[in-house]
Amino acid sequence: MDTGTHIVMGIALGGLATLDPVVHSDPALFNAVLVGTVIGSHAPDFDTVFKLKNNATYIRHHRGASHSIPAIILWGLLVSGMIYMFVPHVNYLHLWLWTFLAVIIHVFVDLFNAYGTQAFRPFSNKWIAKGFINTFDPYIFFLNIAGIAAWALGAHPGYTWLTIYTVIILYYIKRYMDKREIVKKIKDYYPDTIEIATSPTIKQNFWRVAITTEDKFYVGTVENRHIEIVDEFWKVPLPDNSIMEVAKTDKNIQAFLNFSPVYRWEINHFDSVTEVRFIDLRYRSKSYYPFVAVVQINENMEIISSYTGWIFSEHKLKSKLYVGDPTT
Repeated sequence: MDTGTHIVMGIALGGLATLDPVVHSDPALFNAVLVGTVIGSHAPDFDTVFKLKNNATYIRHHRGASHSIPAIILWGLLVSGMIYMFVPHVNYLHLWLWTFLAVIIHVFVDLFNAYGTQAFRPFSNKWIAKGFINTFDPYIFFLNIAGIAAWALGAHPGYTWLTIYTVIILYYIKRYMDKREIVKKIKDYYPDTIEIATSPTIKQNFWRVAITTEDKFYVGTVENRHIEIVDEFWKVPLPDNSIMEVAKTDKNIQAFLNFSPVYRWEINHFDSVTEVRFIDLRYRSKSYYPFVAVVQINENMEIISSYTGWIFSEHKLKSKLYVGDPTT
């Protein structure tokens, strides 16, 4: 989920904690728990700091180790421990339990969007992306905002959030059923389907899909349960040549390949440079595929520039690939 949603969910969990008799009876503990749930609800995304280094490092690590099983345990202990240093007289067990729950919920809800997480590390490095909740879902966000407003106006926080989260759970079930219907329709039409990547959008009735079959990729949209294929590409294996071997040594290309399960590639030859481009097929927007990785290789088989990330115009991409740019 996005940062704003994680924060309001942290506030919500702090309100829900008032149903805990120990928290309810101790104002100091309640304040500590509220701080813990807000920070804990955002803590796994502290890996955003990797963006300060470069996009390749960020893409390779974001929602990776920071969302793993060991990290979930460590975040709970670290956040609650730091708060406890300032209020050592409160009940640490309940402070830790609610903070730990906030971290767990953060990672859990991240499983359901198209980006996903590596939540099962160290047992598996597979990206888990269920793809039926948008990274920013206005229904979830504004239900939380409504709960905060009701709490501010005097409503009982525990029962308020219990009601709201019952509604949100039902909403998750509904979105899962929507996705299941989409997947069934696609498999009926393409019986040789191997994988279907679904990407819900901010619009409730509009989805993006990327379909992998035995020999093709299909890119489409689903609007009001009507599926439309807008692009198709032959599945072509990566060539076994020196250009591709050099390209695969680049950190930006490696980060892209580590993250993107559905992509196509192309090699373009210019006067003195060969460009290798990888294009993620899951995020088509207005006839453009914005998530890419590009590497430029000169005649001496040296990498002179590369980039991976979100780009919405060729002009912007060229500026990122400027030779000598310290961010490449």
